[in-house]
Amino acid sequence: MDNVKILALVGMSGSGKSVAVDYLTDKGYPKVYFGGMIYKEMAKRGIERSEDGETEKAFREMIRETEGKDWVVKQVIAEAKDLINAGQKRIILDGVYSWTEYKALKHEFPTCLTFIGVVVDKKLRYDRVAMRPDRPFDITAIRERDRSEIENLEKGGPIAAADYYILNNGTIDDMKKRLDEILKEIEF
Repeated sequence: MDNVKILALVGMSGSGKSVAVDYLTDKGYPKVYFGGMIYKEMAKRGIERSEDGETEKAFREMIRETEGKDWVVKQVIAEAKDLINAGQKRIILDGVYSWTEYKALKHEFPTCLTFIGVVVDKKLRYDRVAMRPDRPFDITAIRERDRSEIENLEKGGPIAAADYYILNNGTIDDMKKRLDEILKEIEF
């Protein structure tokens, strides 16, 4: 995997991770979306997505319980390898959820993987989630999602172990500037 570089973005719901990923894909980098693996499998099984995200949450937890905590990451690794085999040298991984996924990715791509944690003060994150046009959550729902992601999916580990951080308490331009600094530093 000469000259291949992979960025994995991690963060809690509302941290700005998707905005960062969109910024990178707008630059032309392909992404592999962890949630997309869930959506594809739900569609294959004839399960419709719900507006409140509860169906996806239940399916995400069920698939990890029945198929193994590494089911999603196995799909992601396969898709990333397909991109590499097709000649891609820069790849974005969107949405690492668990410590199991983090370890599998570090094992599979030990020399070319960089984790970026997108973090934001909790109150601001909750406010942003409540105001977003897609899947807004009230305070009770976002607290429950946080609890579920931390307790059931081990999401805190990959965030804590990130190689770089973006403190996303400012503007979108501030976040993009920090992301560009990281890209320059790692020669992405």
